[in-house]
Amino acid sequence: MPHKIALNFEDGTTRFIDADESENIADAAYRQGINVPLDCTNGVCGTCKAFRQSGEFDPGSYTDDALSDEEAAEGYILCCQAKARSDMVIEIPASSGACKVRPKDTMAEIVEVRALSAHRIRLSVQPLEGALPMFLPGQYVNVTAPNKTAKRPFSFTSAPGADVATFLIRNVPGGKMSAYLEAKAKTGDRLLLNGPFGSFYLRVPRRPILFLAGGTGVGPILSMLEHLGAQGANDQPVQLVYGVRDDADLVEVERIEALRARIPKFTFDTTCSGPRSRHPLTGHVTDHFSADVLNSGDVDVYLCGPPEMVESGRQHVAKLGLSPANVHFEKFVPASEALAV
Repeated sequence: MPHKIALNFEDGTTRFIDADESENIADAAYRQGINVPLDCTNGVCGTCKAFRQSGEFDPGSYTDDALSDEEAAEGYILCCQAKARSDMVIEIPASSGACKVRPKDTMAEIVEVRALSAHRIRLSVQPLEGALPMFLPGQYVNVTAPNKTAKRPFSFTSAPGADVATFLIRNVPGGKMSAYLEAKAKTGDRLLLNGPFGSFYLRVPRRPILFLAGGTGVGPILSMLEHLGAQGANDQPVQLVYGVRDDADLVEVERIEALRARIPKFTFDTTCSGPRSRHPLTGHVTDHFSADVLNSGDVDVYLCGPPEMVESGRQHVAKLGLSPANVHFEKFVPASEALAV
């Protein structure tokens, strides 16, 4: 029975391969054009050591010099020996270029472009042939407009495996991609998707989760929530604090509200920091969570948004005097879209 394996490389590139239970991970990768670091192939040298994020496997046989008991207990495997027994996520300690990973392109067409506010656009696309790119919830693809007039990275807001992919995009005045989406884009236009990329993705829930989102940084977190909703088996508490400046830009709230019925123990708060806000909660994201949410440190924190919001979130967590088990973050660094070609 074949299993899907996500290989995450040091440069943020992710590629998916199929692996039969009869072949080791290195052989499966090589069969599909990916050369993971490898030397002896016999479980002796340790060159193919990688970190297993999730999934079941047969570890195979190897020497202590190649992989110690302590490393195995931490989650490390040898790709030349391990055989998948379920879908897996594996971190490869090398760049995708060194492993000769070929870029994955998918041609898609626009299903809908909808202005959610003056500053927010929802883009929906579907593949022209086959399926959309496989990705881990939270990752992004580079999207190229017709005639290569603009190219920008956008995070999926949809769950992996959906027939239609959605993206939440900031409408940047003077930006080439924004100008295209706002004034020229129409149903049926073809867009090139290249990816997926990014190390900001949802890990297997083993403890409570705190999501902190600012602006369009809620996009990849929406994908994570959609994935949790589709899984249905997670019983860990999940909390989201989502903030924007202007009330009108607090978008996709109905979608978040609908996820309450699909994610056990899910709660969320929204806040607006603008001086003229009439929202029930005002201020910044950091104003609306306390040390109690950090569960004495036994919590996974995901932060996504503008750099200043991410940094203030990290500093606020530190000031509370607790060290979360894991802190994952992605900064939506403002770019000059006018130069993006």
